[in-house]
Amino acid sequence: MRKIAAGNWKMNGTKASLEEIRALIGAHPAPGCEMLICPPATLIAAAAEAANGSALTIGGQDCHAAASGAHTGDISAAMLADAGASYVILGHSERRADHGETDAQIAARALAARAAGLTAVICLGETEAERDAGRTLDVIGAQLAGSLPEGADAANTVVAYEPVWAIGTGRTPGLEQIAEVHDFLRARLIERFGAGAREMRLLYGGSVKASNAGEIFAVANVDGALVGGASLKAADFGAIVAALAAA
Repeated sequence: MRKIAAGNWKMNGTKASLEEIRALIGAHPAPGCEMLICPPATLIAAAAEAANGSALTIGGQDCHAAASGAHTGDISAAMLADAGASYVILGHSERRADHGETDAQIAARALAARAAGLTAVICLGETEAERDAGRTLDVIGAQLAGSLPEGADAANTVVAYEPVWAIGTGRTPGLEQIAEVHDFLRARLIERFGAGAREMRLLYGGSVKASNAGEIFAVANVDGALVGGASLKAADFGAIVAALAAA
């Protein structure tokens, strides 16, 4: 299994930001793990061109379930692939909250991504209220069951656990809490998809930074990270890449 450090730029980045991609490639020409940056859609083609021939892959931040049609402002999985993307993030908590995305919609988008040859990074996570109520595993289990379509495997699907209350807050769960959720996810994936799910990569996300990356990557069933703000600068993200490569 090749571990992966994925960066989600969210609604950040202009053409000047491509210098960070070039700097990341220059600093980590052979990182020992997979590097992925998901910039805004406006930068995907240029980012893919900058990353061509390097160890860095490029992804999108969302896609529509339809291949084409009258969906103003949306982007299809085929369009992402055509622009040079290899991955697409689906079901991020910000999309679920801001746009009311459901598990069923996310599963449909994952099928669209698969049809276009993209690997889906499907996000799951509980809110602070749900954790405080002791419902974390119930919430995660329901999202996992509803958001992953049939036929998900290590080649077409990555699962990212991002506790909503830890995203951008500087707070992270304890290592035992991360281990509990990742062990739960691994068991549920194997139960549903068979032994091959042992190779499906499980990422942790939520205020991952250089100072805590090493201890997070040492947790069993953590196969990398989905990083937000710390992925915007090559130096910050590169330190996380280095920590993963050393894990």
